[in-house]
Amino acid sequence: MQRIENIKLATLCDEQNDYGLIADAVVIIDNESIYWAGNALEAPATPSADIIDGAGQLLTPALIDCHTHLVWAGSRANEFAERLHGKSYAEIAEQGGGIASTVRATRQASFTELLQLAEKRARTLMAQGVGTIEIKSGYGLDLTNERKQLQVARELGRRLPLTIKTTLLAAHALPPEYQNDADGYIDHIVTTILPSLVDEGLVDAVDAFCEKIGFSVAQTERVFEAARQHGLPVKLHAEQITNQHGAELAARYQALSADHLEQLDEDGVKAMAESGTVAVLLPGAFYFLRDEQVPPIDLLRQYRVPIAVATDANPGSSPIHNLQLMLQMGATLFRLTAEECLRGVTVNAARALGIEHEYGHIKAGMKAHLALWDVNDPAELTYQFGVNPLTTLWLNGVVHDHANTR
Repeated sequence: MQRIENIKLATLCDEQNDYGLIADAVVIIDNESIYWAGNALEAPATPSADIIDGAGQLLTPALIDCHTHLVWAGSRANEFAERLHGKSYAEIAEQGGGIASTVRATRQASFTELLQLAEKRARTLMAQGVGTIEIKSGYGLDLTNERKQLQVARELGRRLPLTIKTTLLAAHALPPEYQNDADGYIDHIVTTILPSLVDEGLVDAVDAFCEKIGFSVAQTERVFEAARQHGLPVKLHAEQITNQHGAELAARYQALSADHLEQLDEDGVKAMAESGTVAVLLPGAFYFLRDEQVPPIDLLRQYRVPIAVATDANPGSSPIHNLQLMLQMGATLFRLTAEECLRGVTVNAARALGIEHEYGHIKAGMKAHLALWDVNDPAELTYQFGVNPLTTLWLNGVVHDHANTR
């Protein structure tokens, strides 16, 4: 048993969009879980516990990156340079670049090569206080290589103390084998890729890219229906470039989340509010693609849609492996409050993965995924960037030296 004393505690338990801050707190860990958390004056006696002096620092839940594409090979630096010369992301994709170029590199890479690359990225996130990462496939686009990506993600969860959640994103783009047959590829996903990988225990959720350069609402719904038949929750890349009303479709299927959402309209917001679907905002992609249309933050607030924030770590539109930076970008680019930003990478990020009963806030019975920060005010986690204030990270109750996670 561990007893963390002399800390400020941000429980993130309050539903009023605040920190749930306790100025003088104690948290008691028993094995992998939180045994007790609250005001120091009310803490139970624990004579046999190991005492940890928090030195007046801030304890929060370990951070959660609820949208990443962490397993890939290759580089898209040349496409970045092309965009600086005026080409759009959509134009590059139409010319065989974009996702297709990463698919080629990922298919050619071995399992071991992909694991080495992904582990380095995951350790970088872990060193910033991240304890849980969602990892999508979508750079294989056939059974063999979608399997390879998800197997790498599962292996990361065995190698590292992180909690890894896997999402099948086979409906990410058209593979070369189906360039003129989108419906045929959807058939292949629902009849072969999805059932095979579900049977192998590799899939926690199912996602799709519903967009003019991706898949139509009707095609996306076929994927969602197949996921429902297999008892899997769904997520959706929605309303990033154009408004295809994908968020409304996601809401009809009680999706865990709809992500990006720059082009989301009020009908989509209402639908998400009614279904409890989390809005996952990805300021890194907004920044990297130099977008101008900001997600409808005021509408999301008005209808009380939970807002999460994630890196979208991927080689094409957000080659960023820094969730702390997303807190700052969420505030400066999207005008989120500091409280909304921290909730976006803790409690609401947990909701976006369907794990809010174990992760994302601090109370008795939750998993002991905790981060201790050398800051005086929780707002400092959003205010500053380029300095890592993390001092201690607990994952499942075990202390990990973040300096050695890189």
